[in-house]
Amino acid sequence: MDNNLHSPERRLIELRIEHADLDALIDRAAQAAPVDELLLRRLKKRRLALRDAIGRLERSLDPQEPA
Repeated sequence: MDNNLHSPERRLIELRIEHADLDALIDRAAQAAPVDELLLRRLKKRRLALRDAIGRLERSLDPQEPA
């Protein structure tokens, strides 16, 4: 049971959920009347880092076969 809590597949799901949450948060922050540019920049930077982490994890779970 404990092994499943720390599986790469579970981590991938968690990262995807966090990425989706950040997408929604960025959309709401961009539509706010006084746009907080610093907050928006930080959220976008975090979203990009998550996307990179998701890509690395996906590649480690499904490595490409040599041609």
